[in-house]
Amino acid sequence: MDKTKFATRSQLRNSRTSSFLESCIKVRKDCLIEKLVFILSAMKKTIFLYGTLLALLVWALKWMEYRYILRDLSLQFYLGLVALLFSGLGIWIGLNFLKPKTGAAEQKTTTAPTPAVPEALLRELGISPREYEVLQLMAAGLSNQEIADRLFISLNTVKTHTSNLYLKLDVQRRTQAIQKAKEGGLI
Repeated sequence: MDKTKFATRSQLRNSRTSSFLESCIKVRKDCLIEKLVFILSAMKKTIFLYGTLLALLVWALKWMEYRYILRDLSLQFYLGLVALLFSGLGIWIGLNFLKPKTGAAEQKTTTAPTPAVPEALLRELGISPREYEVLQLMAAGLSNQEIADRLFISLNTVKTHTSNLYLKLDVQRRTQAIQKAKEGGLI
């Protein structure tokens, strides 16, 4: 009798485990299908463009074949023609899609020229020219990553300059540093 209970309990445990695994697999399949549909919908335009271009290329080659040009020219000519076509396409895509975007982002980051700050005041506080640049960009409302991008330095370097500014201005936070710099005539 104990053996039958043990067998049924193990069967029950196995059935619970398998149903749990089946539900996990089903959820993962659903997520995978959703991701695949999203990727395919995003790529439709690109796939359609390249498909159309390849169809036009095949049509042009068939047209040349029918006009007996194929017999006069070598295979290398046709391969060069295809390479030239796709090189032109790549240049066009690069120029149109990799342009820096103009508009609100540029207007936001463009600031009026800052008045000259007395060098003596910077030396008195011990603020380096680079730290002063970071302070100006902090006052303009830029994040650490935006400051790093603007000054072509790493994020860690911006954080180091920021912490040095906090020590030199004797403040705890970014807003306090900006306020103290405005009161002291730095900004």
